[in-house]
Amino acid sequence: MVPFPYLLLPSLWSSRNRALRREPGDLARALLFGAVGLVVCAALFAGSFWLTLQLDAYEELGDFLLRLGLSWVFLTFLSFLAFSGVVTALSTFFLSEDLRLLLAAPVAGRRLFHARFFRTVGQASWMVVIFLMPVLVGVGVARCAPIGFYLTAALTVPPFAVIPVALGSAVTLLLVNVFPARRARDILMLMGLVFAASIVLLLRYVRPEQLLRVESLPDVMGFFTTLQSPITPMLPSFWAGEMLFASLQGGLDLVHGGALWTTALGLTVLLGAANERWYFTGFSKAQEARKARFTRLAILDRVMPRLGLSPVRRHLLTKDLKVFLRDVTQWSQLLLLCALVLVYLYNFRVLDLERVPYMSGVIKNFYAFVNLGMAGLVMATVAVRFVFPAVSAEGGAFWIIRTAPISLADFLWSKFWTGFVPVLVLTELLTIVANELMGVDPFLKVICALAIVFMSLALVGLATGLGARYPRFRADNITQVAGSFGGVTFMVGAVLFLVIVIVLVGWPSSTFLWHRFRRARLSDLEQALMAASFLAAAGVSLATWWLSMRSGVRALQQMDRTPA
Repeated sequence: MVPFPYLLLPSLWSSRNRALRREPGDLARALLFGAVGLVVCAALFAGSFWLTLQLDAYEELGDFLLRLGLSWVFLTFLSFLAFSGVVTALSTFFLSEDLRLLLAAPVAGRRLFHARFFRTVGQASWMVVIFLMPVLVGVGVARCAPIGFYLTAALTVPPFAVIPVALGSAVTLLLVNVFPARRARDILMLMGLVFAASIVLLLRYVRPEQLLRVESLPDVMGFFTTLQSPITPMLPSFWAGEMLFASLQGGLDLVHGGALWTTALGLTVLLGAANERWYFTGFSKAQEARKARFTRLAILDRVMPRLGLSPVRRHLLTKDLKVFLRDVTQWSQLLLLCALVLVYLYNFRVLDLERVPYMSGVIKNFYAFVNLGMAGLVMATVAVRFVFPAVSAEGGAFWIIRTAPISLADFLWSKFWTGFVPVLVLTELLTIVANELMGVDPFLKVICALAIVFMSLALVGLATGLGARYPRFRADNITQVAGSFGGVTFMVGAVLFLVIVIVLVGWPSSTFLWHRFRRARLSDLEQALMAASFLAAAGVSLATWWLSMRSGVRALQQMDRTPA
């Protein structure tokens, strides 16, 4: 009988073929994301190294805090692995395209389970492992740990990753036997984003920066007591932390090491038995089609005729909105975005700008431009995630658009307006509310609000145009489109555009405020240069918007083949 590692070869061959194909922009994307990954790993190593050195100076208290910190690091990754295991198992066990072929092939169910579970563990834990290792290496280097520490880390991470992924896979098996797999995926995605948004809001509400204030030092011990409360000896994160701390001291903790390995192996055996009993029932339910009664969105059909659009543009807009709202993986990300917006505004709410009274006005006006730049980055991020993939989202059905009596210009402008309105509302809200919370000069409030309008036109137009010039109709997942060559090109162009516009807007605004502060009169030359700078910012924005859209329409018209 064929061993289960043989069933992993198609995935490896697919990855190899994808690498050999080398589509345009693959090298640039690999270099960019590789550099970002190296920077993050270096930062994690440096942070853990520095923190361990600081704790080492406090002897027994430092050992206690290091021991507590190791348990917290593993507890944090434990929660991520558990949820990642649930979502990944849903795809690998129930929604993968090759399952119909494999289930019809003469392959034993146990071997198929082992192959799928191995793939699930790898896909769910690879990022956690990559970011966990620099932390552990930094701790080991700072404490001059023996070679046994690194060997213990290599023996600790695999069973630690298997345990939460196995539990997550069991939860997936239960959910799929209760709900259809596609409905379960939507539920899990929604729950995950609500959980992530809640964590972000909770961490910001705690305001950990207060620990840096001298007046809050009496509460530090109470803070660490609170940190210790979630650490329980019954969790794998505690076992992993104890194993590594013992190896730092030159010892060997066989009890907690045995608990990790036996639990991982036991859960794998139990999951395999449950898989033999209930897998086929769950897979059969996964083939059920989605019911449409909750996804017809008939309200859009009643609202759209009142907008005064032409029939073609009205139907295109209705189609785009329905496709977006029917996909939970798309609109549910707005929940996390809303949480980040609240945190963003709350940061400005608690920002103490009065600590230097004689400089508060200058600092506030400086932060107004920082806020403008941050709003521009938020705008670019939202555009590359939702606007840039809009054309690619048509997929193989794009031939319907090309053969229908619809102008490609109308099609692309529909994509633009669908993205422009929400992006403009979001970034204007960020800018106006943040400036109001900081008490920025009224002149700057008006300038920043107008700048956001022109920046929204330019960046949404740039994302729409480049999305039409570099479409990926064959992408397996629409989220992959944002990381393509066109997406990277858009982000580079967006950052360059933001720098140019902020400079063109910032210089005349600061010059005007400085002269008003000194009660000095602006010369005619200065007024002319200021007006030219404002007009240049508006001209760059409008040119970027119009030329990008024209380029996108021309690219669509030049397509001479139907995408597969």
